[in-house]
Formats: sequence, C-alpha cells, structure tokens
Amino acid sequence: MSVNELYTKFTRVWIPDPEDVWKAAEIVRDYKEGEPVLHLKLEDETPLEYPVGPKSNPLPFLRNPDILVGENDLTALSYLHEPAVLHNLRVRFLESNHIYTYCGIVLVAINPYEQLQIYGEEVINAYSGQNMGDMDPHIFAVAEEAYKQMARDERNQSIIVSGESGAGKTVSAKYAMRFFATVGGSANDTNVEEKVLASSPIMEAIGNAKTTRNDNSSRFGKYIQIGFSRRYHIIGANMRTYLLEKSRVVFQAEDERNYHIFYQLCASASLPEFKELSLTSAEDFTFTSLGENIFIEGVNDAEDFKKTREAFTLLGIKDSSQSSIFKVIASILHLGNIEICPERDGESCHISRDDVHLKHFCQLMGVEMQQMEHWLCHRKLVTASETYVKNMSSKQATNARNALAKHIYARMFDWIVEHINKALQTSTKQHSFIGVLDIYGFETFEVNSFEQFCINYANEKLQQQFNSHVFKLEQEEYMKEQIPWTLIDFYDNQPCIDLIEARLGILDLLDEECKVPKGTDQNWAQKLYKQNSSSAHFQKPRMSNTSFIIIHFADKVEYQCEGFLEKNRDTVYEEQINILKASQFQLVADLFHEKEDVTSSKSSKINVRAAKSTPKAPNKDHRKTVGHQFRASLHLLMETLNATTPHYVRCIKPNDDKEAFSFDSRRAVQQLRACGVLETIRISAAGYPSRWTYPDFFSRYRVLLKKSDMMLADKKLVCKNLLETLIKEPDMFQFGKTKIFFRAGQVAYLEKLRADKFRSACIKIQKTVRGWLQRVRYRKIRKSAITLQRYGRGYLARRYADFLRQTRAAVICQKQYRMVRDRRAYLRVRQAVVTIQAFTRGMFTRRIYQEFLLHHKAMIIQKSVRSWLQRKKFRRARDAAITIQCAYRRTLAKRQLKQLKIEARSAERLKKLNTGMENKIVQLQRKMDDQSKEYKSQNEQLLLVNTTLGSEVNKLQKQLEQVRSQQSDGGQLTSLQEELERLREELQEAASQRKRLEEEHSTEKMGLQQRVEELERENSLLKSEKEEMNQRILQHSKSFEEDGSSVSQKEASLQKELDQERQRYQNLLKEFSRLEQRYDNLKEEVSLSKFQPGHRRNPSNQSSLESDSNYPSISTSEVGDTEDSIQLVEEMGVEKAAMDISLFMKLQKRVRELEQERKRLQANVDKMEELAKRKGSESRSPTSEQETADLAYNNLKRQELETENKKLKNDLNELRKAISERASQNNSSNELQDSYNLLLSQLKSANEELDARKEEVLILRTQIVSTAQLLEKNDHIQESNDVPELNDSKEPMDKEEALKAYHGLCESKKLLEAQLQTQSRQHKDELEALHTQIELLRDDIEKKQEILNYTSSLSPEAKVEYSVQQEITRLTNDNLDLKELVEKLEKNERKLKKQLRIYMKKVQELEAAQAAAQTTKSRPELSRQVTVQRKEKDFEGMLEYYKEDEALLLKTLISDIRPNTVSATVPCLPAYILFMCIRHADYINDDQKVESLLTSTINAIKKVLKKNNDDFEMTSFWLANTSRLLHCLKQYSGDEVFMTQNTAKQNEHCLKNFDLAEYRQVLSDLSIQIYQQLIKVAEGIIQPMIVSAMLESESIPSLAGVKPMGYRNRSSSMDTDAGGPSSYTLEALIRQLGQFHSIMQDHGLDPEIVGQVVRQLFHCINAVTLNNLLLRKDVCSWSNGMQLRYNTSQMEEWLRANNLFQSKAAATLEPIIQAAQLLQVKKKTTQDAEAICSLCSGLSTQQIVKILNLYTPLNEFEERVTVSFIRNIQNRLQDRNDPPQLLVDTKQTFPVLFPYTPSALSLETLQIPASLSLDFLVRV
Repeated sequence: MSVNELYTKFTRVWIPDPEDVWKAAEIVRDYKEGEPVLHLKLEDETPLEYPVGPKSNPLPFLRNPDILVGENDLTALSYLHEPAVLHNLRVRFLESNHIYTYCGIVLVAINPYEQLQIYGEEVINAYSGQNMGDMDPHIFAVAEEAYKQMARDERNQSIIVSGESGAGKTVSAKYAMRFFATVGGSANDTNVEEKVLASSPIMEAIGNAKTTRNDNSSRFGKYIQIGFSRRYHIIGANMRTYLLEKSRVVFQAEDERNYHIFYQLCASASLPEFKELSLTSAEDFTFTSLGENIFIEGVNDAEDFKKTREAFTLLGIKDSSQSSIFKVIASILHLGNIEICPERDGESCHISRDDVHLKHFCQLMGVEMQQMEHWLCHRKLVTASETYVKNMSSKQATNARNALAKHIYARMFDWIVEHINKALQTSTKQHSFIGVLDIYGFETFEVNSFEQFCINYANEKLQQQFNSHVFKLEQEEYMKEQIPWTLIDFYDNQPCIDLIEARLGILDLLDEECKVPKGTDQNWAQKLYKQNSSSAHFQKPRMSNTSFIIIHFADKVEYQCEGFLEKNRDTVYEEQINILKASQFQLVADLFHEKEDVTSSKSSKINVRAAKSTPKAPNKDHRKTVGHQFRASLHLLMETLNATTPHYVRCIKPNDDKEAFSFDSRRAVQQLRACGVLETIRISAAGYPSRWTYPDFFSRYRVLLKKSDMMLADKKLVCKNLLETLIKEPDMFQFGKTKIFFRAGQVAYLEKLRADKFRSACIKIQKTVRGWLQRVRYRKIRKSAITLQRYGRGYLARRYADFLRQTRAAVICQKQYRMVRDRRAYLRVRQAVVTIQAFTRGMFTRRIYQEFLLHHKAMIIQKSVRSWLQRKKFRRARDAAITIQCAYRRTLAKRQLKQLKIEARSAERLKKLNTGMENKIVQLQRKMDDQSKEYKSQNEQLLLVNTTLGSEVNKLQKQLEQVRSQQSDGGQLTSLQEELERLREELQEAASQRKRLEEEHSTEKMGLQQRVEELERENSLLKSEKEEMNQRILQHSKSFEEDGSSVSQKEASLQKELDQERQRYQNLLKEFSRLEQRYDNLKEEVSLSKFQPGHRRNPSNQSSLESDSNYPSISTSEVGDTEDSIQLVEEMGVEKAAMDISLFMKLQKRVRELEQERKRLQANVDKMEELAKRKGSESRSPTSEQETADLAYNNLKRQELETENKKLKNDLNELRKAISERASQNNSSNELQDSYNLLLSQLKSANEELDARKEEVLILRTQIVSTAQLLEKNDHIQESNDVPELNDSKEPMDKEEALKAYHGLCESKKLLEAQLQTQSRQHKDELEALHTQIELLRDDIEKKQEILNYTSSLSPEAKVEYSVQQEITRLTNDNLDLKELVEKLEKNERKLKKQLRIYMKKVQELEAAQAAAQTTKSRPELSRQVTVQRKEKDFEGMLEYYKEDEALLLKTLISDIRPNTVSATVPCLPAYILFMCIRHADYINDDQKVESLLTSTINAIKKVLKKNNDDFEMTSFWLANTSRLLHCLKQYSGDEVFMTQNTAKQNEHCLKNFDLAEYRQVLSDLSIQIYQQLIKVAEGIIQPMIVSAMLESESIPSLAGVKPMGYRNRSSSMDTDAGGPSSYTLEALIRQLGQFHSIMQDHGLDPEIVGQVVRQLFHCINAVTLNNLLLRKDVCSWSNGMQLRYNTSQMEEWLRANNLFQSKAAATLEPIIQAAQLLQVKKKTTQDAEAICSLCSGLSTQQIVKILNLYTPLNEFEERVTVSFIRNIQNRLQDRNDPPQLLVDTKQTFPVLFPYTPSALSLETLQIPASLSLDFLVRV
C-alpha cells in the first residue's frame, strides 16, 4: 500500500519523546507523499507539526489497532517496531498486571517487585502438559516446553535466563527448577529434587549481595544441569559457576552490602555453638560496614541463616564441616579488622602483638600467629641467585591482606560448590538433562572495570548464539511452509567478539602485559590503541589515555584501564598461602592444596566440574590468568549450549526505585535493546511476521467475502481468492502449506477493511431499527387516541346507568324500612309471651325435682346401713376361720416337732454325727503307723552311727599311737587329741538327741493308743446302733410289702406326673436359657465398640455347649446371682420384677449348675464303689467294712442332695407362679406388700439353700479324695505286709499321696478364691449401684425442687394446667417404656421361633446326612443332594461348594469375568452369588470357610482392579458388586437397624453364627478405594476433552470471531507426529458423560453413588475450565462468555434429562457460570460494579480481577475494562476472606458416602446362568 493510503486522517502514529521515549499522536490531515510536514494532534489535544524528510527524519511509526494492544506475543502485532513493543509491554504490565510476555521464542519477564500468587502447585499442574501457545505467557510454560522437547526429541535442553542486576534472573531460574522438581520428581525416595531446590539458599547466601539495584543480586553466574533418567525423573544435578565478584569481599559501595553469609553469621553470633567465633555485630567489622547500611528492609538474617544451615544438612554436609566453613567466614571478618600500622619511614609497617583480631584469625584458621604477623607485613623476592625478604608499606600490606581475604573466600566458594555437586550427583546413568543458565546481563556504569568487561564479553557470546538460533528457527519455519526463502540481514557481532578474544585481541594483550615484570595499566592501554585502532568496534576516548571504548551490540561502553592487570593477575603472596596450607584444620589445608584441572567436557553422566580451572602453583610464571580462565569456561559453556536446544528468558527491570508495578520507559527500552528482544522483532519484521492458519483466517475475515465465494468447499482456495482481491501487491503475503504469511502492517489493513464492513453493516442496522422505532411510536399514539375515546364514551354510559341504579335503590330502601318496622313490633309481643311461659314451666319442674331428691337420699341411707351389717357379719366369720386355722396349724407343728425328735434319736442322725469321728480315727491310725516306721528307721540310723563312730575312734587311737612312736614333736598330737574330743562331744549330743526322740515317740504313741481305744469303743456303739436300725428297716419292709400293690399303682401315677412335670420343666429351662442368651447378646452388641480381627461366633450356640461341659468349676459370673436378684426386686418393685424374665433365668441357671455338679459327684461315687468292689474281691482287708460304711454314707448324702434339689425346683415354680399372679392382680396396696414380702422371703431362702449346697459339694469332693487316698494306702499296706523287706517303695508312695492331697487342696483353694472374688465383685457392684441410685435420687430431688419452685410462682389456673401437662408427660413416658418392653419381648419371641425352626431343620438335615453317609462310601456328591427333589419354594437362597473349589469359584466370578457376560442378567450377580456362598458357610458354622472366602474375594477384586486400572467399565462393575456385597452383609446381618425394609423371607435368610462387622468395614474401605480409582479413570478420560469442548468449540455457530492474535506456535511445541492436538466438541463431552452414566446404571450402581461420581466429574470440568479461563487471554471475551454459558446450560440440561439435578453436581458449575456472566455483563459504571460484586459470589476477588484484566474485545466496537473500574471492584471486595490461591484445586475430592440400600431381590429366586460355568455350586 502507498504512503497516501496509510498516513490518512485519524491514523495514529508514534513520535519520539525525550522523557517517555515514544509518544502517541493522531494525524489530523491526510499526508501527501513529498510534503515536508505531517500535521499531528497529541493525546492532550495539543497540535504539532512534525517535520518529515527522506533521510534525516522519516515518517513516524504507525500504531497498531487497539484490538491488538496487550497481545501475549509481541510478534503477533501487525506493526513490529520499538514503540509498539514498548507500548504493548507497558499496557500488559500496568493495566493487566501481566509480567510475562512472549516475543517469538523469548519470554520477556518484568520484575513486579511484589509477591504474586501465580507460582503455586496448582499453577504448575495447569501448565503441565500444555503447548506453549495455549496458555498465557509464564516461566512455567517455558519450563514445560523444555521438558516436553527433552522427552519427545530426546535432546538436551537449556533455559538461558539473563538480565540486569535486579531484573529477577535468580527468581526466574528458581521457579524453573521448582517446576522441574514438581513435574519430574525422583522415582524413588532419594528426594533429589528437594536437594536441587535446597542448593538455592546456600548459593544465595554465599554468592548474593545487596546492591543499589537489587537487594538480592547474584554476583556470579551459574549453570545448573538437572539430570533425568529414561523415564524422565530427576536423578541428579550439577552446577558450574562463573566469575565470582571477589572484590565485594573487601569493598562495597555506598548503600551496598557484602555477601549475605557474613551478615547471617553475625546475626546468629549469640548462639552457643558460635561463641568461639568471637563475632559481634556486622557494624564492628570493616568488610561488612563499608556500605554503611547492614540491614535490608523485610529481611531477617537470623532466620535466613537457619534456612542456610538446614540446606547444608539436607545436602549431607556434616556439622563439623559446617562449623569449619563458618570459622573460615568469621576469620575473613577478623582479617579485615587487623590494623596495619605504618612505620615512620613509610616503607615498612607492623602489626601490634596485642591485636585481638589477628589472634582470633589465627585461632580460627589454625595457623601460627607469629608467622602470619610477619608475612602480612613482609614479602619474599626470589631472583636467580638469591632470595630476599622485603618490607612492605602500609598500603601494600593492606592490599596483600585484602587479596588474601578474597582468595580465601573464593577457595571456600569453590569448595562449597564442589560439595554441593557431590551431594547432587548420582551413580545412575543420565539419559538427558535440562540446563538453567542464570547469568549476568549487559552492564554499563559510570566507571566500568574488569568485571564489567568480562560480563559484557559473555553477553556478546550469548547474543551471537541467540541471533543464530533465532535466524535458524525462522529459516526452519519458512522451509516447513515451503515459502521462498530470502536472505534476511541480521546483526552479527562476531567482529566485536574477535576484538576481545582473537589473537592479539584485548585479552591476549592483557595476559601478555601481566607477564611483563613491570607491566602497568597505562602500557597496556597504549598497546590497545596501537593494535586495535583500525577496528570498527574499538574507540579511544578523546579526553583520556587510560580508558578505551568498545561498541557492543547493545551500547557503547567506556572501560577504565586502572586495575585491569591486578584483577587479571589475581596475585596472592605464596608465603601467606603456605602458612594456610600448614593449618591444623584439615578443611583449611584442603582449601589451598592444588588440584588437577578437569578438562573433560562430555561424559555419560553428570560431571562435577569447577566453574573455572583451579590455578596452579602461584610461584609459576605460566599460571593462568583470570581472563584466560574465564574465556575457557565461556567456551565450554557455549559448547554445552550449542549442543542443546535453547530457551530464552529475558528479565527486565521496570524502574530503579524498586517500586511495585512502576514502569520507566527509558530503562525498559535500554534493556530491551541490550537483551536482544528488539533484534528478534527486527528479524521477524524483515520477513512475514503475521501468520494465520487458513481456518482462522476464514473465520475472522469471512465477512469480507461474497455469498457466492462462501459456498466453495475448499477454504484454502477461498482465502487465496479473497487476498488476491483485497491486497493488490503480491509480495505483501505468501501462501504456505498450513498458514498464510503477511508482511508487517497487512493484518492492520485487513482489520481496517473488516471494521469498515462492520461499520456499514451497523449503519444499515441502525437505519432499519430507527425506522422500526418510529413506526412503533406512531402505532402507540394512534392506539392511545382510540383508548381515550373509548374511555370517554364509557364514562357517560356509566353515569346514566348509575342514575337508573340509584332510583331503583331508593324504592327498595323504602320497602325494606316499612317491613322492618312492622316486624319489630310483632317480635316484641312474641318475646313477652314466651318469657311468661318459660317462668311458669320452670316453677313446676323444680317442684318435681325436689321430690325425686328426697327419695334418692333415703335410698343412700338404706344402702349404707345394709352394707355395714354385711361387713360386720363377714368380719365375725373371718375371725372364726382364722382361729380354726391357727389351731389346726399348731396341731400340724406339734406333729412335725415330734417327728423331728424321733429322727434326731435315730441311727442315721448318729451316723451323721460320727462320720467325722471315723475319718479322724483312720487318720490317727495312719499317723501312728507312720511314726512307728519313722521310729524304727531312726533306731537303725543311730545304731549305724554308733558303730561307725566306734570304728573311727579305734582308728584314731591306732593313728595316735603310731604318731607318738614316729614323731617326737607334740604339735600334731595335740591336734589329734582336740579332734578326738570334738568327736566325743558330737557322739554325746547324738546320744542325748536319740533319748529325747525316744521319749517323745513313746509319749505320742501312748496318746495315740488311748485315742484309738476311744474311737474303737465309739465305733462298736455305732455298729450296735446300726444293727438295731437294720432290724427296724426289715420290719418296716415287711409291712411295706403288704401294701405293695396299692403303693405301686400310686408310684406309677406319681412317676408319670413327675415325668410330665420334668418335661415341662425342661422346656421352660430351654426357653429361659435362650431368652437369657438373647439378652446377653444384646448387651454385648451395645457395649461392643471395637472389632476383634477376624470374625467371631455369635453367643447363640453356646448355651448347648455349656450343658455338655464336664468341668466342675463354678462360674464366677454366676456366684451371688440370687443376692443380685433380691436387690433387683427391692429396687424395681414387684410389678416390674414380675416382668423381668432374667431374674428367673439366673435362678434356673444356678439350679442347673448344681444339678451338673451333683451328676459329676454321683459318677465319681459310682467309680469309687466299683473300685472298692474290685479291691475287695482281690484281697479282703479289715477296713472293708469301714469303706462300705463310707460308700453308704455317700449314697445317702447324694439322695439327700437330690431331694433338696427337687425342693428347690418346686420352690422356684411356686415363686414364679406367685410373682406372675401378683403382677397380674392390681387390687390394693396390701396385696402388693404381701407379694413383695413373699418374693423377698422366697428369694432369701433360695439363696440360703444355694450356700448350703455349695458347702455340701465341697465336703463331698474332699471325702471322695480322702476315700481314694485310703484305698491306695490299704493297697500299699497290703503289699508291704506281703513283702516286708521292700522298704524302698515307701518314699514314692508318700510322694503320690502328697501329690494327690495337694491337688485336692488346690481345687478347694480355687473354689474358695472364686467365691471370694465373686463376693468382692458383688460388693463393688452394690457400692456402684448405691452410688448411682444416690445420684439419681439427687437429680430427681433437684428436678422436683425446680418443679415445686416453678409451680409456686404460677397462678391457680396455671398450676392446674401445668399439673395436667406433667401427668400427660409421665403417662406418655410410661406408655413408651411399655411399648419398648413389648417390642423386646416380641423380638425375643421371633428369635426363639426362628432358632427353633433352624434346629428342626438341622435335625432333619443331620438325619438325611446320616442316611446318605450309610448309602455311599466313595466321595459323596454333596450331603444336600438327597433333597434335590424339593420344590422351588424349599430353596433357602444358599449355594454350597467344596473348599477345594474356592479358587475356581473366584477365578470364574472375579478374575475371568467380563461385565458384558452378565449384562443381560440380574445386576450385581457376582455379589449375590458370593453372598449366597457366604450364607452357606455361616449356615454350616464353618468359620475357616467364611474367613477364607471373604479374604480371597477381597484380594481377587484388588488384583483385577490393579490389572485394569484404566478401564472405566471394569472399575464401575466392581464398584457396583463390592457395594452390593457390602449391602447384603448389612441387610442379612440380623441387626435391627438394617432389617426395617426386609420381607419376612429375607429376615429368615439372615446370618446365624457369625458377626462379619469387621469384614463390612474392610469392604467399605475397598469400595472407597474403587470409587477413587473410578474417579481417577473418568477424569483421565475427560480431562483432555474439557478445554476444547467448553472453551474452544463453537457450540453456537458463527458467534465467536477469531481474534487476530497470530501467535506463531513453534513447531516444537506441537505434537507433529500425532497431527496436532485433538479437537473435541461439547457433544463429544456430553456423549462421554452419558456413556459413563449408562455404564454405571447397567452395572446396578446405587443412584446415590452415581450422583456423587457425576458431581466429582462436574467439579473437575469446572476446575479445569476455570483454570484455563484464568490463564488464557484469548478466551476472555463476550462471545466466549456466551458460548461458555450455553455450554454450561447444556450440561445442566443433561443433568435434568438423567435425573441427576439433585446430586449437587449443578452447584459445582456455579463458579464457571458466574465467570461466563462476568464476561457478558457491562463493565463501566458504579452500578455495574455493584452488580458484579453481588453476582460473582462463587469467585474469589483475585479471580474476578484476573478475568477483568484478561477481558479482551474481539473488535473495535467493544471497549476494554478500565483500570479505575477494576480498582473499584477491588475496593468493594477487599473485605472478603478469600483463599490466597488464584486457581481452583483440580485434585479436590468431595467426601464419598455409601448409603445403605437394601435389595428387594429374594435369594431363593436367583438363577445362575449356564454361561458362567458354575456347575460345582449346588443350591440349598
């Protein structure tokens, strides 16, 4: 297009401005080519004549349309030039608060100087997996691009972060590494990613410092390689460092600081572990106080030091090494405070011997103080022949000291970097890596020295690499689209690089001058002038001979030569280093030992390289200079970067004042020029910067087409025809394979044509609408006139009608008045007549009433007199009857007393009395025999001792004689004599002891003989009495035989009645025991709060086991039950006690226990009788009569126990009858008191009888044990009589007897202990019951007191009403209690009936099983097959299988089953089959089978789900079956809570023997796990569809016009192999949700769970959609809001169509609905702000502001949201307590709830399809 077409009226342009760099203006008059002046108008309406010339002053730059302002990518601008770039960045930064912007492949990051909430983990998750152009610009997008290309292309990547100090390089690099640590976390537990992040605080502490431009400026460059495995997990890292600013250790400019570590250490000097460092405040040290400000606002050095130490620990650096590091740092501070005093001659100096800091330095470094003091003030000069020691001046010594401090810090810095690399390296082979380069940007100051020279040299190299890479990418894009390639001229800075690093370049000349012994900076400058004067990039300043100028790519920089040589040499005196090498601390010595230079540049794993080569011996001339080292490391860096795919991040510092969101255009332009962003723009603008895909171009500019052109099917051909028509110059565009390429400005021209088209269309629409409005207005006026006429005529007609109506009303009123007047007169007369009649009739009626009243009173008197006479007669008769009864009872009592006296004189009584005497006689005889035997043995022992002593005495006498004859010495003789005397004394003592024992034995023997004689006499008397009694018995038997016939008949009838009574008694016992067991079960269920592992038996099968027990021990829980029963009766009263069946059950259970004890004792007695008979037949002993007597006594005792037991039973029956009768009668209080007394007396008597029975049981047991001992003793005595010489058998006999006696004592001891425990427990229970009763009484008294106080304050009417209410409340409570009692009794009755039916079935089945076992001996088919011929109604809904078929069952039902195989059957069929198998295992009471089946089922389900972890259908299938199995276990558990909806048949199918509550919990947990897996699978399926379906697809056709963004997605960002990302529509998403829903319904999943799944999926849809909306500017427009609202309405419609609207799923879409409405509403006035605040209740303030900032108009007819409107919204919403994060958590899960839904299916009707191959299952 020509100039005349572009520079027309109203066109906006950019003109230069000294303050703002560029200023906006508007053309006010069309410009004709060749005119010298361009007429403009500034934004403040100031006119301006802008001079234009062909060479000196070209035409100003054109502005882009407003629709293009604020683009995410600068290359998408139609006009690409410096002012457009600057304006776009400014608008995004200040108005939208967007700090990131793309510029082609470069990410421009502007430092906001404020913490932004855009770096959370949810943001990382949002950017992970996205293409670079799909989301808003972000550092995470660049990191994701690098990670994706590394994984796809298997090529190493690099992220190059550069910029000025304070621009945010370190923070950007840190966030990039955080992204890699989150996305590519280590696969094992090594936590390498945490170590990589932990290196940041360490490097910031030792390498960062405060400068005038930045509070945390990195004073070194670093390149971090993050290594990845083949699965792209982080396995290690490596760090290289470049050019540490060592001069900062000894010097800082004003308002700057030294490295952070010094201040952190000083801030923590008060800690006890740092006392030896002798540190104080940082103000006291020279090296930390030169900047005059030791603090940074908002920074706590002590807290940062804690983080630094934690990072050291995390990286594995030991505490000892950390302590050594801190000592070195502290020593540097002390070294700086050493005072060097000059001498008077000025040529020498000295250090005071009392210098404290020198002492501390030497102590901390472990060196000798005297040597260090000497060499700090002297130096050594080495010549060819001699060595001299020379004094140094004060200045020289200070410089040497500073050089030493810098050298120590640099060595320590390298040591820390090396150990960090060791901590981050790994032995695993590295597959690929991503490098992050954080390096200084281009720097220019007023005074530029050696450091700035090296920094700018590095930036020249990086810029060259950047330019070549950008040029290469442009070339690849053109070749890919098959666009003719034309050479683009771009800036090549190779000449500038050659000037610095080529042969005889600046660095070579510097190194050469350093080698000269007396080289100076001035000589080096002169050589530079001479050598490089011809270079175009080198200049000599006019006013200086010690500086030079280099023209860099970014700007001219003047460098001062002073200090270049010294900094390049980096001189440190060898003597001082040697002292440090000899340090007593190993770490200090290691710092200064030389190491070999690592030169390898490539390796198969991460290499630990130093940032620069460690200098060799300082005394060698060929030691590498700093410049040489930096050049080598820079070349190594460039080799690494060239071998990787680079990604660029350019950090921009918006202002020098560190103000938040403040933009200085001059500083920004300076940095944009320096960092190469504008060069990228220039390269893009030189070609075809604007690029559109054919579909996007067609969608945007189809309004310019004719209707005939739009009918063509080939969109590509349509676009070509349109462009050829609109743009006449063919060079302004090119057609590629997939895109259309435009020259700069062509898109703006097309936008202008499109806007004109829309403007003409709008005018036409306005014309039509205005005409329609006028027609509507005319119709309204005409309609109003007709309406007025109609109302006027109606008014006149209504007025005439009113006149006629009033006339008629007057006539009616007259008529009515006359009628009322006459009627009132008539009524007055009638009322008088009626009154007279009423009084007359009342008088007659009262007379009749008085007469009837007198008759009634007379009748009452007669009735009272007659009743008194009858009562008097009844009392007289009752007194006579009582007198007769007393006389008769006295007669009966006398007879009974006489009978008792006769019995007392009988032989049986004497036997009872003498039973104990006989036992004592036997014991005394046994004891006497034992003592006689002992006496004999002692006599024999004494004789043996006497003989031995005599023989020993003889021997000693003989020895004495021999000794006397042989020896003359008397010493041995005296000892032998003494020994002889001692032996004689012992002999005398033994003799006296023998005599004493003989006397005691004789006396005891005499006593025993007398006692035996007395017992024999008593025994003879008893025998005579026994014979007399036998004779009497014979006489009685003869008389009984005569009456035998009549007695036998009576006995038969009594026996029959007794059997019937016993049968009824046994039935009652069973019924009461079952009721008691049920009561215990209910108590256990109430008290049970925790489940034991595994399953446990129900107590319902224990009652039968108790009756079969043969153990005699008494249950401690039942001792004292009768006392508890009495207490219960006293507490509850008679009526409630009568209804409490447990009272009788306890008594019955105690009686049953006594019966069992009696049976056991009877069995023992029978055995003893048989044993006595066998012994008597073998050998007749004199004691046989005694044994028979004992046995007879035991039989009599047993008979007495049986009779007493019968009495107890009868008493119990009487007690039961009495209580039931008294409870049924409710006549008077006297009868209740009588029954209460009767109950107490009977219970107490029963308690006494029970105690007596306990004692008798104990006596019988001891007698049985003693009888057995006597029998064994008789056997042993008989054997000893037969073989008297066998005395050795005596000891084992005694042992056996003692052992048996001991066992008897132990048993009795146990019984006594049990009784004692029960009594103590009973006492405690009584105390607790009394305490609780006291508390209840207190509460009752308090309540009554409150009621009394309340009623006293009421009025009499209120008191009556309140008492009535209280009575109603009491009656209601009593009624509820009675209902609960009735329900309990009915439930117990049902349970007992059910158990009875089960036992009957068991008996039938056992009989059938026995019959089947007799008929077959091979492996049976199954015991139930005898009942195969049953009808269907007999099936019990159980399936039987063999234990060995369990694996086949699980394999068929779980492992191999597919959901489609059972789709046509009952839903959840596997769950029903498994439960029917569990029912059968419970039915046969096989706990191992139940446990095995349930455990194997759970494990098999887990295996299937693990195998199919991404199959939604399989996961849904097993979620439905697992939940159904859980519901079946609940439904058929027998718990009342789960049985409310069961049928009677289903209640019969409940589990009988096992409580599977714990397995229900396990299945519940498994269901939750399956639910979570189902959600995960479903979210994984729909997540790729959400963004495309909800935000990108056109659900409403032709609504959304494509915005002219033109962002050129890099080919590397798109998955070219897969043909680009898939595009999904809303219909596809809804279809997928419908598929999920139908699958879950087909599988029979509970509707509540289906609703929860849908709700979770809708939350995922909302979160992903809203997060993408918040991170994408291109979708924040009015048309997209309309599309989004339509899409959400379709989702809500789908919920209604599937009856899911009640599942709260629609509520989860509320935030995205509000976001869509926010995009659609007006955003201008204060009322709009109020509406937005009330509308967007589901969005946070951050989200609302973010959407408003992102809102982008699609055409010029829309307006952007103003900054003031956004501030207004923020002020209104500042009181909200919103969460700090911007994005919605996509991983949030709602709590899942599995409601109990019982099945209506009857198990007996379930049919198993033959396709499942479950023939081995048999229905039962």
